[in-house]
Amino acid sequence: MAEINGTCDPRFETLREILVANLDSGADTGASVAVMLGGELVVDMWGGTIAANNPAPWEHDTIVNVWSTTKTMMALSALLLVDRGLLDVDAPVATYWPEFAQNGKEKVRVRHFLGHTSGVSGWDKPVTVDDVFDWESSTAKLATQAPWWEPGSQSGYHAMNQGHLVGEVVRRITGMKLGEFFRAEIAEPFGIDFHIGLPESEFGRVATLTPPPPPSNDLRALGQDHPAIKTFTGPLVLAEYAGRDEWRRADIPAANGHGNARSVAQAQSLISTMGKMGNTRVMSSDAVEEVFRVQSDGFDLVLQIPVKFGLGYGLPNETASYLPDRRVCFWCGYGGSMVVNDLDNEMTVAYVMNRMDEGLLADDRGHSLVSAALAAVA
Repeated sequence: MAEINGTCDPRFETLREILVANLDSGADTGASVAVMLGGELVVDMWGGTIAANNPAPWEHDTIVNVWSTTKTMMALSALLLVDRGLLDVDAPVATYWPEFAQNGKEKVRVRHFLGHTSGVSGWDKPVTVDDVFDWESSTAKLATQAPWWEPGSQSGYHAMNQGHLVGEVVRRITGMKLGEFFRAEIAEPFGIDFHIGLPESEFGRVATLTPPPPPSNDLRALGQDHPAIKTFTGPLVLAEYAGRDEWRRADIPAANGHGNARSVAQAQSLISTMGKMGNTRVMSSDAVEEVFRVQSDGFDLVLQIPVKFGLGYGLPNETASYLPDRRVCFWCGYGGSMVVNDLDNEMTVAYVMNRMDEGLLADDRGHSLVSAALAAVA
């Protein structure tokens, strides 16, 4: 039986059982699970190994690339600026980033970035992941290109570039890249071990990802000009890139955040507690309510499934049927990591792992943990 370290409130014992079963079956190699309830860390567990080919154990401070779960930290950063009156999500992007108003993007609003409806869901080719590391040139390229569908008309998941779009707006307002802003305003003040742009001094505690199996849904039949194909090949990003030093160091607020379940849950509890971190009010409840302004609710052009997007987060719908249809918001990372905020119970549940699966919006590992946590407080 797998050895699980950490702490678990007895109410959530089922989560420990699920983590043990996943590690014993090989569904997980190494993983961590955390629950914040009413602003308190009531579950903080980890187990397994740091790599499929390395028996070294997953430790208390092991971190890993969580891919698009990073987007929830980007959303927190934007909401902080909204709360301070420095960012109006209903304003045209050009209010903050004048160069963006080119080639039919004059009416794109900031909320279109946060709701994946801007029509700019990737970079025009030619583009490589190395180009994405260069903030100045990659954001300039986004400013000049035309949208791939009518902005605001429907969602198309901004897989790799959402952080550059939102991040450039943040940079124009604050003078800081998004990773720097997140570190200064959230991570460092509250001791949260989550990084967008990882210092080289922390590389030694990063778990190694096992790439997912080939996807079962073949999108190639859609054709090269379809937004889904252009998004996932503009640029093509492979799981193996997470092991590159350049990837770890870069500021990619949509995809290269490094943390564990504890740090993800701690940061995201700002949403489930309506803006508080312990006794400190970080943002107003009005700012948190912005998350639930529906931006789109229908078939996503890029993910090719129904998705309901609020402001910076996914909201419950038929695709996320394991979530109750109430004040819940969530998002997931490539391969399986995820975080769910349940505002009615002031609960945040996070799951982070190093064995990647193919699910688009997490998989049974994360779903079962979240369902068990929801049942525990029902």
